[in-house]
Amino acid sequence: MHDFRYVGKKLYCGGVSIESLVKQFGSPLYIYSQRTLAGHFQKLDRAMSPVDHLVCYAMKSNSNLSVIRTLANLGSGFDIVSGGELQRVIAAGGDARKCVFAGVGKTETEIEFALRRGVYSFNVESEPELQRINRVAARLKKVAPVAVRVNPNVDAHTHAKITTGTYENKFGIAFENIEGVYSRAAKLKNIRLRGLQMHIGSQLTAVSPFEQAVKKVSPLVAKLRDRYKLEFFSIGGGLGIVYQPALESGSAEWWKSAAAKNILTPDKYAARLLPLLKPLGMRILMEPGRFISGNAGILVTRIEYVKRTGKKNFLIVDAAMNDLIRPAFYDAYHEIVPLVRRGGTQISSDVVGPICESGDYFCKDRPLPKLGEGDHIALLSAGAYGSVMGSNYNTRSLPTEVLVNGNKAAVVRQHQPVQDIWANEKVAPWLK
Repeated sequence: MHDFRYVGKKLYCGGVSIESLVKQFGSPLYIYSQRTLAGHFQKLDRAMSPVDHLVCYAMKSNSNLSVIRTLANLGSGFDIVSGGELQRVIAAGGDARKCVFAGVGKTETEIEFALRRGVYSFNVESEPELQRINRVAARLKKVAPVAVRVNPNVDAHTHAKITTGTYENKFGIAFENIEGVYSRAAKLKNIRLRGLQMHIGSQLTAVSPFEQAVKKVSPLVAKLRDRYKLEFFSIGGGLGIVYQPALESGSAEWWKSAAAKNILTPDKYAARLLPLLKPLGMRILMEPGRFISGNAGILVTRIEYVKRTGKKNFLIVDAAMNDLIRPAFYDAYHEIVPLVRRGGTQISSDVVGPICESGDYFCKDRPLPKLGEGDHIALLSAGAYGSVMGSNYNTRSLPTEVLVNGNKAAVVRQHQPVQDIWANEKVAPWLK
């Protein structure tokens, strides 16, 4: 569920009309719902309450400081993949001791910073990484807590660019090699084996891949727990969201029928996994990102031109692939709705941006209401992997971001002045 809905004919977030926010802050404009962020975190947290657990929000999905603070205030941990993300957690008031540090390419500088800040665990992706962490910890006279990431070779049947759990992927260590890795790691003087971690992919909309992976890995976890006194088992993230129809999925009535629609919910997830996890008697970590932030955000954009050719109706908007790259990168679907609801005949339309790339589009041949220059539309489910993947391509400024809580709205990232884009560049002295 989420907080975006029509009230009469106008689109709202909580108690605030989107139209009023556009009038105040312009477009393109990212808008986030604090209530949705909190609600999705709490649903998963409650569903997993029968076991000792920690939800570590994968902040790569949306790392705005206000998003992090919202979740930190609820007791969330954080899944980080860079030293910069750890600095963001700290800047937002989060607890480094509730952070797990993932990623295949951790540098010595990042490892040192994380050790000094006391992260809960490093999710280790290779034996060379184990050796590096041990060396850095020895230099600092510290003991580094680690969990080796097991690759269970389970195909999650998700998009090729976001699958992570098979031997074709760069992540983790093969299932059959894990016992040997733990045996060797146990001999490293500055390593503490704290847990085991896995993650099989992103945007999973069925519970069966999670169940299959947990069933496969649980006996190994139990063996390693007894041998090395492991504390936790991280089952990763990957819970998917509803992209279509995203607006409809905001209603309580729609979610009541989720079972009939075979939609993955926290309760279904917990019902299938808890019977497998409880017997382990360990702390369970989860690392969801998109599930918490995805449907908590929209991107609003203005139609600049309507261009009709013999075959196409193009709606040319002021947002572009540099603002939301998912359609261009993944052929991803985002529901598109006008800020003012309209009836009448729908027109097959392409919504495209101003960038000089044919890949700069948000939809193709989508039935949309008849819209004209100056109208605004909202791209839904843009709270995850939207702003964080933004760029300055074509020397375009990053857009304003606003957080809404009930009837209140605040800017949580200012529109980027165009001069800031080249502020750190210099003309070589011989060119002056």
